Amino acid sequence: MRALLIGLLSGMAMASANALADAKAGQALAKKDNCFACHTVDSKLVGPAYKEVAAKYKSDKSAEAKLIEKVKKGGSGVWGQIPMPPNSPQVKDEDIKTIVQWILSL
Repeated sequence: MRALLIGLLSGMAMASANALADAKAGQALAKKDNCFACHTVDSKLVGPAYKEVAAKYKSDKSAEAKLIEKVKKGGSGVWGQIPMPPNSPQVKDEDIKTIVQWILSL
């Protein structure tokens, strides 16, 4: 029983470490790809704060796919009149996915 508990705790620690690494990767990509020119984590800048985005889409099972498309193609009207420019092809699809997953984790 003790070995099982130790194994479970070890697995949880590894999962937590992986989630932290993924979060750091997403944030690093957002910085590299200039997402922070218009967004911040905690407050509205030009676009909404990332925490606002995460809260808005918290219970939406299709949020990841929606936001990936929004980041790729750009758009306007959801958060105000200032449009978000498209970020594809200059930002790789896998980087967009990592950034969106990080945002939704906030």
